[in-house]
Amino acid sequence: MKNVLVRLKEYSSQANGAEKFLIRFILEHPEDAVKLSVHALAAQTYTSASTIIRLCRKLGFEGYKDMIACLNYENALRSSQGRDISTEIDQRDSLKDVVDKVTYRSIQALEDTRKLVDIDELENCVKILGEANTIGLFGIGSSLLAARDMYLKFLRLNKSCICNDDLHSQIVCAANLKFSDAAVIFSYSGLTKEMVELADILNQKEVPLITVTRFGENLLTSRADHRLYVSAKELLVRTAATASRISQLNIIDILFTAYVKNDYDNYLKQLKSNIIGKEQVTNKGGTL
Repeated sequence: MKNVLVRLKEYSSQANGAEKFLIRFILEHPEDAVKLSVHALAAQTYTSASTIIRLCRKLGFEGYKDMIACLNYENALRSSQGRDISTEIDQRDSLKDVVDKVTYRSIQALEDTRKLVDIDELENCVKILGEANTIGLFGIGSSLLAARDMYLKFLRLNKSCICNDDLHSQIVCAANLKFSDAAVIFSYSGLTKEMVELADILNQKEVPLITVTRFGENLLTSRADHRLYVSAKELLVRTAATASRISQLNIIDILFTAYVKNDYDNYLKQLKSNIIGKEQVTNKGGTL
């Protein structure tokens, strides 16, 4: 069942003026919201029924009844003992505070990412990767680390992948891919200019494109054939890219494991065949 509150939180930064007060009301009063009809909620939030219905569809729900049913279920599951660490790192924080805040944000990002996974979309992505002759992996900055992690995982399955560190090589890679291949672009914001330009090249070549971004419509998702979303509870400044990196790595683990499951026995044999044991690595003093 789709998670309403996570989707609202992730979408809130993109919301227009009419939507912002509506989102704030539902986030602050989820138990009250489920008791209201669409017209009653519109009156309560100074919006309109059509605005509410459009928001529901933007969030991936069929309509208002679908969203309220999911929210009602979510309210029943919410823990009254949940701890909310909503503040940034402060100069006065102790090291214990730093440990607690960073760890909590990472755990929360993973949990929220789990709630954003669309199983049907995940299945489509696995199918596309399985049918691709070659997979091109793209990203810059911390998102390049995610692309590189996916490259190393699929390398062990003997799946043909390309992951270049410099942007010019990524452009060449995108231009050389064909419709029989596939591409995955990593960008938390979904707005990175260089990745958008790569997506345009891939679209021109009719290469099936999967994007891994934060939840919501953005420049990259508008160009994608399939979309996987991650959540993040960032600390300090966005350039630190702490929780978003963990969320991206989590999506890769999910994608990789789902891919292996499709041909479990053969892939397990393949993985076992290329394990590098410690006895194979030596130095001057002998075996490590």
